[in-house]
Amino acid sequence: MVKKVIWTNNADRIFTKILEFYIERNGTKTYSRKLNFEIQTIIAILTKEPFLGKKTDIKGIRTLTINQFKIFYQIDNELLIIHQVWDMRQNPESLDVFTT
Repeated sequence: MVKKVIWTNNADRIFTKILEFYIERNGTKTYSRKLNFEIQTIIAILTKEPFLGKKTDIKGIRTLTINQFKIFYQIDNELLIIHQVWDMRQNPESLDVFTT
């Protein structure tokens, strides 16, 4: 079981940009709050079931898809490391799981 969740700088920065994008686009914080709640809920589930996501081609990295978002994460002892939350509607070339 996971005891601590850590967001990489990259994951935090990109997820914040996603939330800000929807605030600007929608003119309200409603969707961004809902999205943040959904992602945080899934991460809470991952702390109890860390192997729920699928293995990726990158050693040690797993991914879990929620609607149009993917969470890329790693389990390291009792840590759940969030590497990226990615909106699958973005250009796939912009996906870089290990940028810090």
